[in-house]
Amino acid sequence: MKFVFPRSLMAGAVAAAVGLAGVPANAADFINILTGGTSGVYYPLGVQLSKIYSDNMDGVKVQVQSTKASVENMNLLQQGRGELAFALGDTVKAAWEGDKDAGFSQKLGKIRAIGAIYPNYVQIVATKASGIKNFQDLKGHSLSVGAPRSGTELNAKRIFDAMGMSYDDLSKTEYLPFGESVELMKNRQLDATLQSAGLGVASIKDLSSSMPIQVVSVPASVAEKLGAPFISTDIPAGTYDGQDKDVPTLAITNILVTREGVSDDMAYQMTKQLFEHLDSMVAAHSAAKAIDIQKAAQNLPIPLHPGAERYYKEKGVLK
Repeated sequence: MKFVFPRSLMAGAVAAAVGLAGVPANAADFINILTGGTSGVYYPLGVQLSKIYSDNMDGVKVQVQSTKASVENMNLLQQGRGELAFALGDTVKAAWEGDKDAGFSQKLGKIRAIGAIYPNYVQIVATKASGIKNFQDLKGHSLSVGAPRSGTELNAKRIFDAMGMSYDDLSKTEYLPFGESVELMKNRQLDATLQSAGLGVASIKDLSSSMPIQVVSVPASVAEKLGAPFISTDIPAGTYDGQDKDVPTLAITNILVTREGVSDDMAYQMTKQLFEHLDSMVAAHSAAKAIDIQKAAQNLPIPLHPGAERYYKEKGVLK
């Protein structure tokens, strides 16, 4: 059945059609995929996953929910209000530990991993006119750090701490989703935006095609100070219009997360169908090129769901 994704849909849920052929499942099976803002990377990948599941899992109804991303997604899973969610690795770790400062009033003991997927890059982009080139240059300027208590905003706080800075060093701090941050920059009402997302995120692509930008560097020493799961990396030259050289920054792995109440068979199929249809995920967003089954079960901050573990053992990834 052909899947149509209306461009005009900007929030809420997308209902996916039930597949006519594939893996048997109970008629009552339902998968709510928790993503992020519609201008980020989680959302288009979630929409593509919904098509994959609908086309290959009989009797399964799938919908995609746009959310405030990582922190909200973990809380929704714990409450039983989703079956699969995208989240940043450090947020997943904080949820498992019950880190109150990260937005978790208690340990979220029900969350389970499907697997590590692609890395998020901390991408700080400023207007060329602002003169901002490196992280220290943000002092005295306005910056959007992402939606309040989102995974992006948690990344922002940790980087500011590691740099010996705080939001007080800024002239103004905005707490806005990616798309809204970009619109303010286009209207000359904001100097810079910090976005933790896959390379080539739509919001920054849109911005770079609309006005001259500067991709802001973050020193490798920040990753060294923060430690795992942060790593030092580069945003490759040419990722965005006007970016003519590699720019140092940080990266952190994203994780697909489910919950313990999801059946082993369901978790097995969610894992299997993802890895058997990676080509279509890459077609939905280039960030999916980094999804690697050999790394999916490594260095996870929470237990694997038994259904996902069964799939990795079948493929020889786990013993």
